[in-house]
Amino acid sequence: MMTTVKKQNVMIPPYEAVGVICAQSIGEPGTQMTMRTFHYAGVAEHVPTGLPRLIEIVDAKKEPKKAIIDVHLKSAYAKSPTEAEKVAKELASIFVRDVARVEDDLETLTIEATFSEKDGKGQSVTFNMLKKALEPFCSEMKVSENKITLYPAKEKPKETKAGEKKEKKITAKYVRRLTQKIREAIVKGVRGISRAVVVKDEDGYFVRAGGFNIVGACLNPAVDVKRIYTNNIKEIERVYGIEAARKAIIKETRDVLEMQKLAVDIRHIMLIADAMTYSGTVKSIGRHGLSGEKVGVLGRAAFEETIKHLINASAFAEEEKLIGVTENIIVGQTVPVGTGKIRLVMKHRKKG
Repeated sequence: MMTTVKKQNVMIPPYEAVGVICAQSIGEPGTQMTMRTFHYAGVAEHVPTGLPRLIEIVDAKKEPKKAIIDVHLKSAYAKSPTEAEKVAKELASIFVRDVARVEDDLETLTIEATFSEKDGKGQSVTFNMLKKALEPFCSEMKVSENKITLYPAKEKPKETKAGEKKEKKITAKYVRRLTQKIREAIVKGVRGISRAVVVKDEDGYFVRAGGFNIVGACLNPAVDVKRIYTNNIKEIERVYGIEAARKAIIKETRDVLEMQKLAVDIRHIMLIADAMTYSGTVKSIGRHGLSGEKVGVLGRAAFEETIKHLINASAFAEEEKLIGVTENIIVGQTVPVGTGKIRLVMKHRKKG
């Protein structure tokens, strides 16, 4: 009997204004957030925390300002700091510009890459690795000591409307563009992951790096595929799906609030995550997302872009059914939540 009573106490009553309570419960302590910065073990200083990070989450940004990826390792590698250091070096992306000086010669239409042995040694990159990275960009290559002269490969011919293939000449503009591409080419590591450092936790050592690339990191045999995490919610949605993205929204929001020592019930955060993900994709809570998709015209107009919404509604003869809270407050009616929605019917007993 006791369990039934407990269950009854935690249930939400019909027509409870959960959205309003949720907004109040997060908004009120949210105004008291301090702008303290938190250091992520030297990987990406000033990773947004507090209010800026909370805005990033609810706006469903494609990329956070400073993305972080935590790569946990298999037990054999996690126990040894030297093994973890090796994995960190394998994951961090090193570009051609980091180990070589790339210059173009527009007179001879060639590109020259000069390998720096000092930088190469520091980044564990050999001359052969650089040579291999440059091969896709040239038709011919001349090597002399630590210099590589590249003769650019022609661009793929474009098909004309008649179906003929038009060959493109190598121009100075093309060589200049290719030089920039070569500088950005990867010699070693995983694209999108940079500045990897080894961090110790209760389970052993793991790698924390700037950037994100879950699929690329998982290709490393030392990485524990089941325990890899990034603070980029869109990347989690792309790789693992919408349920994982929902969990990530809850975790990230909770972390922000806990870091500021604000106690907010998990159910409010879950409601935000549910509202953002119920459609199957992560949507923001702005005018381009949930608020801009409200059913009522007045509800949309009350938020942002008032004139636009009212003119569109007038032009297309939209009907306002006064379903939401905002619309009813505007017209001065009882709000259709809580006691404003339920009508009591009583049977009156006749005396005698």
